[in-house]
Amino acid sequence: MRIATWNINSITARLPRLLDWLASAQPDVLCLQELKVAADAFPQEPLRELGYESVVSAGGRWNGVAVLSRVGIADPATALPDAPEYEGVVEARAAAATCGGVRVWSVYVPNGREVDHPHYAYKLEWLAALKETAASSAPSPSPFAILGDYNIAPTDQDVWDIALFDGATHVTPAERAALAALEKSGLKEVYPRALKYDVPFTYWDYRQLGFPKNKGMRIDLVYGNAGFDAAVQDAYVDREARKGKGASDHAPVVVDVDV
Repeated sequence: MRIATWNINSITARLPRLLDWLASAQPDVLCLQELKVAADAFPQEPLRELGYESVVSAGGRWNGVAVLSRVGIADPATALPDAPEYEGVVEARAAAATCGGVRVWSVYVPNGREVDHPHYAYKLEWLAALKETAASSAPSPSPFAILGDYNIAPTDQDVWDIALFDGATHVTPAERAALAALEKSGLKEVYPRALKYDVPFTYWDYRQLGFPKNKGMRIDLVYGNAGFDAAVQDAYVDREARKGKGASDHAPVVVDVDV
């Protein structure tokens, strides 16, 4: 089974590229983030024509996540249990389904903005709620994984120049401690194999030729329980999907599992 995650950065703007990628990469399950669309405007029909059912959590022009599956959908969920609110709203940042025997969550972790911003405190609260979901599901003998845009670079090597991130979000000890807490709950990161470069970055800013110069970050991550980790056959970042006009600023992370 092929399972992937991709911050699409507007499914409306990127729909032709998404449909082409689905046809060529042939994932069985795809977790999407940053849909930037209302739930009733999600393109169910063209995805259904390619054989994909969808679980969608979307609230308008910001955020939004989905799980697409061509191997069935069971026990769908459209919110993280006990997710904190931000400015009085539970944002559309998590969706889940059991697809072909694998329980997957698609997550879009809050950005955090700046360390002294309320959004940063919200980010840590949200990650604490995610850890509780992981802790309750990781012991299952069935494969379980949380895939998505975590907005955290796990190590200094996961950004193109750590010196530029002094005092910034995405690399703080508290954020990285939240990833460590996921691992303590029973999950393990699936690290993609390197292709063109030593570090498999997943995000490159549109500005200042970020992608051609490989000024990237590795913030799109996959964490799975023991059952998922044991089934992994391959994992890589599809850099080709980041190339060309109209691309998302993220590339898909693809994981092949034998389940």
